[in-house]
Amino acid sequence: MDYQNYNGIFYIRVDKNEEIIQSILDICKKEGIMSAVFSGIGGCSEAEIQTFIPESGAFETEHIKGMLELISVNGNVVTDDENNYFHHTHAFFTYKENGKHKAAGGHIKSITVLYTAEIELRPVIGGTIKRKYDPETGTGFWDLKNY
Repeated sequence: MDYQNYNGIFYIRVDKNEEIIQSILDICKKEGIMSAVFSGIGGCSEAEIQTFIPESGAFETEHIKGMLELISVNGNVVTDDENNYFHHTHAFFTYKENGKHKAAGGHIKSITVLYTAEIELRPVIGGTIKRKYDPETGTGFWDLKNY
């Protein structure tokens, strides 16, 4: 992985066999970025896609593997009151399976790079977005108090 800060915006190249989400979180921790949004594209080898099932209050996970074109990854990074880092990420992939073109997307647990991924990370300016736990869903949402 390599990255550069240009005028407060971070441009990240994630390399072969590296995991995209962890790379973004590592940069946020290293650079002291407490909240940010990100987007990107790439060529990947594996992804864990999750779908939240409200009736069970849990995520179902699907693993996809192969030459995955990462059409779009979008997400955010926030911290809680103890400065633990959390991501909320969605992505969309295209790939071939049994000679047919397929597509898959949703909430992302992890994405492993095959060739490269190019990510733009934009820290929140003038404040911090925190994470607020929601007991109904068992997940966290943005806390937009003035931090």
